Amino acid sequence: MLHHRTRRLRTVVGTSVLIGALALTGCSDGGGDSGDGEPVTLTWYMGAGVPDDIATAEALAAAFNDQNESDITVEVDASGPEGVEGDNLIKTRLASGDMADLLWYNSGALMYALQPDDQLLNIADEPWVGDLNDAYRATVSTENGTYGAPVGNAMGGGILYNVDVFEEAGVEVPQTWDEFLDVVSELSDAGITPVIQSYGDTWTSQLVVLGDFYNVLAEDPAFAEEITANETTWADGAGLQSFQKLQDLADAGAFNEDYSTLLFDQALAKLAEGEGAMYPMLTFTQATFKQDFPDANIGFFPVPGESADDLGLTTWMPSSVYSPAYTEHPDEVKEFMAFVASPEGCAAIGEARGNAGPYVVNGCEMSGDVSQIVSDMLPYFESGKTEPAFEFLSVVKGPNLANFTVEVGSGISTAEEAAAAYDEDNVLLAQQLGLPGW
Repeated sequence: MLHHRTRRLRTVVGTSVLIGALALTGCSDGGGDSGDGEPVTLTWYMGAGVPDDIATAEALAAAFNDQNESDITVEVDASGPEGVEGDNLIKTRLASGDMADLLWYNSGALMYALQPDDQLLNIADEPWVGDLNDAYRATVSTENGTYGAPVGNAMGGGILYNVDVFEEAGVEVPQTWDEFLDVVSELSDAGITPVIQSYGDTWTSQLVVLGDFYNVLAEDPAFAEEITANETTWADGAGLQSFQKLQDLADAGAFNEDYSTLLFDQALAKLAEGEGAMYPMLTFTQATFKQDFPDANIGFFPVPGESADDLGLTTWMPSSVYSPAYTEHPDEVKEFMAFVASPEGCAAIGEARGNAGPYVVNGCEMSGDVSQIVSDMLPYFESGKTEPAFEFLSVVKGPNLANFTVEVGSGISTAEEAAAAYDEDNVLLAQQLGLPGW
């Protein structure tokens, strides 16, 4: 089993959470016959609009239906509204007792909008739950239960790098932040752009800060809980280091000249073509490199911290399949969820999504070609040196972070000023959510 420093998220978030969902969902009544020994059809609500997610659900349902010897059939329903409307609808139907037997939804802090202890089926006692990666399990659990099975792969947040550029410059992958800054200096001296930034798409400016969260938790393991309870701040707590790292890069003149206007897809092209050495980003980009730049030699490493002995990876966890607590078919639901969290289920996910990242189920392995980016992530999962990204542990993630990281990266604000501004942004969000202590 993959070991992990688990922390249970203790936040209780009401159904009024007004956050745009990452998963698109809809709802309806479950179908099938009832009664012992009778055939049962479980309907799985997906919502419309995310082709990869729909394909994954359909692949899991088809594989389960083909291999199981029981009278259980899973049908996927990808109808319903998209975006915020679909998210609000699933909350309404779940609360009113009108949800199907299965639903696709976010893992992490957003799961709390569903009031899991009251409204979701608790599967904590199922034997397969012990095979879940601890980092993932923490994002679908409360102090009272565990509720989800993973329906995708994990992603990492860190530094993409051009392996050929590193080799030609004679630099190695850094193991600490001081070594990272030394690499930046060596690349600059060699006339190579050390770090690509793409502030034309402002969301990309956050990745140094977001990807550093493993190191924040290494300093303060309770940081996410303390932020949620308004017991610490980014400016005065362990999170300041993440803003400081971005300032370090700006102060070093590490960025490409066109960083303020460069777009995300242009940044990927720059990295692939060797016009820059590194790009802070998520590992989902491996699919773009495979498709558009198949000859590019791109690797990946985490945002380094102070200690090479505790170099670890900030991870973005997959969405999950859940069931309402009031399902009429809890045993059948648990049988399907056990399949999802099994090597056979992982194989179905792999057929639908490719080798997009590590699985969060013990015993699941990738087959076929694995990109260097994904391969570089695996040791951190195998050694247990992973932590969920902040957004999986707390709902207090203000909407304007990208604006503040742009200011730091552009030299407009200092790390301290940006962190303080982000704290103010979080106060407004927490008060809108009605969180206690704010």
